[in-house]
Amino acid sequence: MSRTLLISDIHGELYLFKELLEQVKYDDADDAKDQLILLGDYIDRGPASKEVLDFIMTLKENGAKVLMGNHEQIMLDVFEKENKYEWDFWLYTAGGLATMRSYGFTEKDLKKAGDLHDFSLHNFLCEDLIKHLEFIRHLDTSIEQDNYIFVHAGVDPHIPFNQNTKKSLLWIRDEFHQKYEGQKIVIFGHTPTKHLHQDRLNNKIYFGENRIIGIDGGATFGGQLNCLELPSQKVYFVQK
Repeated sequence: MSRTLLISDIHGELYLFKELLEQVKYDDADDAKDQLILLGDYIDRGPASKEVLDFIMTLKENGAKVLMGNHEQIMLDVFEKENKYEWDFWLYTAGGLATMRSYGFTEKDLKKAGDLHDFSLHNFLCEDLIKHLEFIRHLDTSIEQDNYIFVHAGVDPHIPFNQNTKKSLLWIRDEFHQKYEGQKIVIFGHTPTKHLHQDRLNNKIYFGENRIIGIDGGATFGGQLNCLELPSQKVYFVQK
């Protein structure tokens, strides 16, 4: 492989994702020299989560490496645990309402899940959703190479990498950003880079002095969808 291409936090923005792949001239042919690595959060908030998952499944079949994000874990937990509080959090705080709409459900449909004593999500387990939950269930949470670690959120800076919990890999923020001192460069999404830059208008990729690189440009919030090319560290991005 001559190029590794990293993208994170697509959040249902299918049009932007395809536009970005076109811009970088991603080639997934059998003899291609590109390795695409996706760092999670494919769903929620944006308009086309179902379609993004369909597209990513095809990309994975053709050689892309696909990691889980915390939003995929949230959706998986919601349907496995069937807890009304987690369901409401997902729909109305984490952006799950947009995801369920992409499967064809209306907000009126979703309110029929029931109250605390009669709560069930069985009626929402359509064929596409079952297929996607099974796909998500088997996603990896990190990739380690000689010089890099690829992960959705980051790593616990106080323990060896191989001792990290799934929760840390999918959810950690400030402690990792501020205290990581490992030798390998960690490339991650999860935290919009405007927070790392401490500039609400700066959605560019963040190159930290402590060997961390944040690539989540906050596309679904009106920022940009970023792609980092390795080993050149060339940057690509698209905006709405």
